Amino acid sequence: MAKPQQDEREQFAPRQDGAGNRGEARITEREADDIESRSAPRTPVIYEVVRRSGEEEMARPVVSLWWSGVAAGLSISFSLLAQAILQHSFEPSSWRHLVSSFGYSVGFLMVVLGRQQLFTENTITVVLPVMASWSRRDLGRAGRLWAVVLLANFAGTLFAAAFCSFTSVITPELKRDMIEISRHVFEYGFVETVFKAIAAGFLVAALVWLLPSTEGGQVGLIVIMTTVISAGGFMHIVAGSMEAFLLMWEGMASVGQVIGGFIVPTLIGNVLGGTALFALLAYAQVMKEMD
Repeated sequence: MAKPQQDEREQFAPRQDGAGNRGEARITEREADDIESRSAPRTPVIYEVVRRSGEEEMARPVVSLWWSGVAAGLSISFSLLAQAILQHSFEPSSWRHLVSSFGYSVGFLMVVLGRQQLFTENTITVVLPVMASWSRRDLGRAGRLWAVVLLANFAGTLFAAAFCSFTSVITPELKRDMIEISRHVFEYGFVETVFKAIAAGFLVAALVWLLPSTEGGQVGLIVIMTTVISAGGFMHIVAGSMEAFLLMWEGMASVGQVIGGFIVPTLIGNVLGGTALFALLAYAQVMKEMD
């Protein structure tokens, strides 16, 4: 009798029996596909996903970048509001700061899952294409995107802070908690702020790098990484600008303090952490393989 034809091709893989002898185990083509689908993406694959994302962002019109950046600034302002709500819900204790730090992730969830333009995300996505094909044109496109997105982010947080300060949209009790949380942006000197911003820039760049390999786990990843930023007291240029602008509108900080005491050192640190550290290390991992 003829043997029935097999629907699937068989492949061979090393195996070891109970006596320690090595042999070959048959696996079907479907099983081989299952193995491939369950494997984590290789580093060059993640690199290419992030690089292509940067290429797409640099090719977008300025108007699109601007309004996406403004939306991100408005969205990120909800991080401070969520923190204040959580802090207001608990009595003072040693763990209240940790609980309120979870609220910091709300704005980032809105921005990242909504595909809005956030400056610190672009410290890695835009830099990788520039490194891959170094040219004056790409440098110009990256600089244009950085400038437009950062100013748009500031426009969004500036408006959100004014809205919270001059309208009755939030209760006086919540506003007091928002102000209390915001004071930390001016607690440190210039150099210390730079170092705290380097940590935040590195963490955000790591978040962007990890997202392509977390199928279905993006929400958890965003919450964990951004909660660490808040709980660690690290400085994020856009989320922190909401806090700095709120203190400015409330008359507790001058324009000079906002620019010189927060924006300049935090911007330097975020760029160093996201670009000079993480993006360069990410590129160094794959530059020989990409060749």
